[in-house]
Amino acid sequence: MDLSLTLTLLAVSVAVAVFSGWRGARPPDLSKGPRMAPWRFIMLVAAALAFLLLIHLASTLGGRTYPTSY
Repeated sequence: MDLSLTLTLLAVSVAVAVFSGWRGARPPDLSKGPRMAPWRFIMLVAAALAFLLLIHLASTLGGRTYPTSY
């Protein structure tokens, strides 16, 4: 992946993590019925993807993401 695609996916995954974290933190409204989307799980998946994209971004920009020889 190139740099622009990595940055775009990183921004989207952070936005999804923030939005789903906000939705998951709201108190349940029993008059509307049960929640049909697992917002906390979506937040965790988006945050994990953002973390992996940060690692990929660091390796794309020339950072070392693995240990050197001992």
